[in-house]
Amino acid sequence: MKHNALIHDAIDDVAVVIVDIAAGDTVSTVDLDGNAHESLQAAENIPLGHKIALRDMAADHRVMKYGRSIGKTRDAISKGTHVHTHNIKSERWA
Repeated sequence: MKHNALIHDAIDDVAVVIVDIAAGDTVSTVDLDGNAHESLQAAENIPLGHKIALRDMAADHRVMKYGRSIGKTRDAISKGTHVHTHNIKSERWA
């Protein structure tokens, strides 16, 4: 299967989708070197350029992308769900 999401670093909690994803779609991930990583099922629609959760995350969890924290979860986030400003809060301007 061709990939449709990109992982920037092996420790990332999220991948960036490179096409619009519909709920129920299989999301196949690769890293920046083209190495395949896990596939997962999307729990909801995720627009192009947005993030999908690669694992379950508890509330107040530091979300990793690019190998570094991009913010904290507002509430628990389930694997396969859309990750964006509605469920994470940036720590940059806190």
